[in-house]
Amino acid sequence: MAEASDTNGGSANASRLGVRVSSPEALAWFLREVLPLEAVLMQFLRHKWRDESDVEDLLQDIYVRVYESAQKEIPDKAKAYVFQTARNLIANRVRDRRVVPMDAVADLDALGIAIDTPGPDQSLAARDELRRLREAIDALPPRYRDVVILRRIKDLSRSEIATRLGLTEASVSVYLTEGMYALADILYGEQTNLRRRP
Repeated sequence: MAEASDTNGGSANASRLGVRVSSPEALAWFLREVLPLEAVLMQFLRHKWRDESDVEDLLQDIYVRVYESAQKEIPDKAKAYVFQTARNLIANRVRDRRVVPMDAVADLDALGIAIDTPGPDQSLAARDELRRLREAIDALPPRYRDVVILRRIKDLSRSEIATRLGLTEASVSVYLTEGMYALADILYGEQTNLRRRP
């Protein structure tokens, strides 16, 4: 690192030449340059990632990535490197999540995530598909509709749905399976014959 080159002359130059940095040297850099950033990094993570339960995990993942990288080459600017690592990790988490709550990330533009803007034809087709799906879901009997929405849209587990609706997990599975078949039948023009359940 540039600031450390006065005190660690040879080791900083060695890291720039691709020579592996010793673990004690990487650890000393991490303790000196990265750990003091924890308070501001936590504030940044809480601002960018609203799911408080994930913030500690994000912090640890950032530390692991930064330390592992420092063992290969110590970055010149620790703060910039740590925050770029944080932004990249958040962007990866957003892409990887099956269901992303709308308030999970405060400002996607600040993360630099490329978003493909659909053209007018694609937007119209997507709106039409959503309308058809909404109508199909609305056409389901109430119990099937509730289970399908809770499982497929809200991503609750079968046990959570059973507790919420006062059903057994086996009943939830049946409602979900039959509801999904019924949705497919409705969307693709097939005649559906759901067994009516209380």
